[in-house]
Amino acid sequence: MENKVRKLLSIIAAGGLALSLAACGSDDSGSGDGGGDSGTVGVAMPTKSSERWISDGNNIKSQLEEAGYEVDLQYAEDDIPTQVSQVENMVTKGVDVLVIAAIDGTALGEILDTAASQDIPVISYDRLIRDSDAVDYYSTFDNFQVGVIQAESLVEGLAARGEGPYNVELFAGSPDDNNATFFWDGAMSVLEPMIESGELVVPSGQTEFDQAAILRWDPATAQKRMEDILTGTYASETVDGVLSPYDGLSLGILAATEGSGYGSGDKPLPVVTGQDAEVQSVVSILADEQYSTVFKDTRELAAVTVDMITAVLAGEEPEVNDTETYDNGVKVVPSYLLDPVPVTKDDVQSVLIDSEYYTEDEIQ
Repeated sequence: MENKVRKLLSIIAAGGLALSLAACGSDDSGSGDGGGDSGTVGVAMPTKSSERWISDGNNIKSQLEEAGYEVDLQYAEDDIPTQVSQVENMVTKGVDVLVIAAIDGTALGEILDTAASQDIPVISYDRLIRDSDAVDYYSTFDNFQVGVIQAESLVEGLAARGEGPYNVELFAGSPDDNNATFFWDGAMSVLEPMIESGELVVPSGQTEFDQAAILRWDPATAQKRMEDILTGTYASETVDGVLSPYDGLSLGILAATEGSGYGSGDKPLPVVTGQDAEVQSVVSILADEQYSTVFKDTRELAAVTVDMITAVLAGEEPEVNDTETYDNGVKVVPSYLLDPVPVTKDDVQSVLIDSEYYTEDEIQ
């Protein structure tokens, strides 16, 4: 598995480098084929180095075009100035609506003020844009519940191995992504009482978000951190489980543990969680390597976002189901939250294949 993961990380890095050489304002998808009768929507996505964001971009583009919109879809390859430039270009071109999955939730304030001055509505997509009153709506999943699911899955996987206490290590997402703290808070609502009671032990002592956070959700950074923890803490200990908030990090964590001799003999791989049900992690779950992931159906998120756009452009109030949770530092942003779904090996068929999110061939 280690070679497979290292190969994947190399492909990701190479792909990111190639894409970063493209002009920052380049149109990744061109105009939509829907004719644009309903208006033009600018869609800013963070990166193509994550399978999940490719799926988001494809789904929202196709659904918008089916609804008659012209689509300007851009990927910024996790480069903040590139995303700022792309959004500026969209505003300059006079799009009717902006849909933004921000790389850094605090970096877009000035250009969003310009958008607001031109009456361009802004929908924050999955990642909350902070410190701006120009954000009109937010479409996402229940991010606190994602963390709860991850922690419950970790505990479930540990319990299946026998009695504790269990040695665990904790990973968090990128500190500039507002969702990362929701995932962390949800997970720690389950794990912290168990740490305090001694049911779970964190031998590294790294139990704070700032210690666990992985900038830009980078798999290689996660792998290096796990390697350092194993070298510094686990000379005479065994790690039983790892809280990972994202599948890409999970692959790096598993590569680190396998490189330290886990997965062979009497030293099983730790229970490792994840998120986004990316293909490589689903394959890993089926191979009894990664234990679980959290499925967030990007088709549903795209549909909710398209409904928001249609309502806003018709001068109507979009449907929301949360008006209290997501305070971006300036205002509480009206939100629509979708339900995340836990996936272990036993759930792959019913959740991912039967729903036609993947075919059997894609995850073999």
